[in-house]
Amino acid sequence: MNLRALAALFTAVIMAATLAGCASTEPLAKRTDQTEGQKRARIRLQLAMEYYEQRQLSVALEEIKQALQADVDFSDAYGVRALIYMDLGETRLAQENFLQALRLAPDNPDLSNNFGWFLCQNERVAEGLVFFEKALKNRAYQSPAKALTNAGVCSMKLRDLDAANRYLLRSFEIDPANPVTNMNLARILFARGDAEKARFYFDRTIKIDASSADVLWLGIKIKHKLGDMLGEMSLATQLRRRYPDSNEYAAYQRGAYDE
Repeated sequence: MNLRALAALFTAVIMAATLAGCASTEPLAKRTDQTEGQKRARIRLQLAMEYYEQRQLSVALEEIKQALQADVDFSDAYGVRALIYMDLGETRLAQENFLQALRLAPDNPDLSNNFGWFLCQNERVAEGLVFFEKALKNRAYQSPAKALTNAGVCSMKLRDLDAANRYLLRSFEIDPANPVTNMNLARILFARGDAEKARFYFDRTIKIDASSADVLWLGIKIKHKLGDMLGEMSLATQLRRRYPDSNEYAAYQRGAYDE
């Protein structure tokens, strides 16, 4: 493998990780055996999740506080609060809330996936992979593609391309429309020198999702490698128009295809 391509791959993982998305804010399952306090707590948490998705984090935290006052053992509330603290960069508080959530619901696969992502983002990748595997072993888990993609991205941080490729291919089989899965498969294949297969996954990425500068730059390099000048110029035009001040456009102007 080209060493420069390999280095570029692992630099790109940092940006890919921000796109993978760990938070599971699916609507809470309905239950009929709730106390009045639990019902109030679930309503508060639903509000908190809506505020979280709107990036009104301080309001979301207040709603979670109200939820936990109604039901102190509400594991989902601790889990969502952990995600909010994670977004705020409050690492210690995020970990405390993840661990409390997992103490209350140790077999919850969404919590395992989210805590795995937290660990991966904080350079505790090997520990994170343990929690992704725990989530995947739960047959009731409804979002296995999410954990598989996260495990793939984290394996790339460990420079374990074989494991990353296996995780991402399994994710692709379940959810072929996930742009993060497609993008990272393209990265791995291009780093390994298989530009033709990389193009397959890149073209799927570009059709599914609006592309960031690093994704467009990856596509430019793939098209350049394959001698597809029209495709390269089309992507370069998008890169220049949308991200004229980006490092990727500067690299394109230098002709730094192998950096």
